[in-house]
Amino acid sequence: MCPITVMSEGAEVTVARVTGGGESSRRLSELGLIPGAKVRIVQNGGGPLLLKVGDSRFALGQGMALKVFVDGNC
Repeated sequence: MCPITVMSEGAEVTVARVTGGGESSRRLSELGLIPGAKVRIVQNGGGPLLLKVGDSRFALGQGMALKVFVDGNC
C-alpha cells in the first residue's frame, strides 16, 4: 500500500484507505475516492494529479492526494 502520489501516469489502481480528518475524508468520498474504488492516474507531474474515477475526471492537489493510499506496485 502506498500513497497515490507515487503512482505513474496511466496506472489503474484500487483505493485501499483514505486518511485525514472529517472534512477532507468527506470531500474525498464525494469525489468517489473510497476504499475499493478503481482509479486511473491520467497525469502526475509533481503538481496536482489528474484522476479518472468512473466517468469523472478531476484534479487533486498533492496535499489531498497524500491522504489516499492505493494497492499497486509502489
